[in-house]
Amino acid sequence: MSLFRDDGIVLRTQKLGEADRIITLLTRGHGRVRAVARGVRKTKSKFGARLEPFSHVDVQFFARGAELVGRGLPLCTQSETIAPYGGPIVTDYARYTAGTAMLETAERFTDHEGEPAVQQYLLLVGGLRTLARGEHQPSLVLDAFLLRSLAVNGYAPSFEACAKCGMPGPNRFFSVASGGMVCGECRVPGSVVPSSEAIVLLGALLTGDWAAADAAEPRHVREGSGLVAAYLSWHLERGLRSLRYVEQWAEQGGPRRADRT
Repeated sequence: MSLFRDDGIVLRTQKLGEADRIITLLTRGHGRVRAVARGVRKTKSKFGARLEPFSHVDVQFFARGAELVGRGLPLCTQSETIAPYGGPIVTDYARYTAGTAMLETAERFTDHEGEPAVQQYLLLVGGLRTLARGEHQPSLVLDAFLLRSLAVNGYAPSFEACAKCGMPGPNRFFSVASGGMVCGECRVPGSVVPSSEAIVLLGALLTGDWAAADAAEPRHVREGSGLVAAYLSWHLERGLRSLRYVEQWAEQGGPRRADRT
């Protein structure tokens, strides 16, 4: 029997029995962890309020063995709030839907429990902090998070040089299967011709150039979001359920599609 302590972000919760919950967290030192929190659904439980999605918490776990992730689920025995990001996020629909997509993305990219994913963890903490502060449009924060998550997991798209032959940009065509922008010689069926403004925006989000990103026109933001979603779905092999609820996707029937060639 061992005690473990780690800090993490609550990704989701599931009901267990009459008063308990299974809590899924992305932790700094142990990656994705599922644990049982007893009694947290009782009305008088202060412990439960700290273990809601979007919360950044310091948690103590009790496990029956030398490893935190083993045959049985560990218990959450203590929890202290580091940052309550959920408050400002859940009260705003655009922030909430963007934040939910961020949580789902982080969970999908950490599909093996107990394996550290420090870069993904730090990206999620930073993304939720930015979202909670309202420093930028929620859709921009989400797309920046998605692009950087792809990058740290080895799927960084190319927005300048040809993703296949390396020909210097700017290049005209975008192919999710090829890894981003491609030249005319490397173009494959299904490639699209996005606007140069949308590509500049995505490059700015990937590198953290918020001045350029914040100045983008709404139509280019929608176009860029469509490209990001398609690219993410290709590499995850299926789309995110939560993306359908992101407010910008519902506006005027969804983001504008780039012209197909």
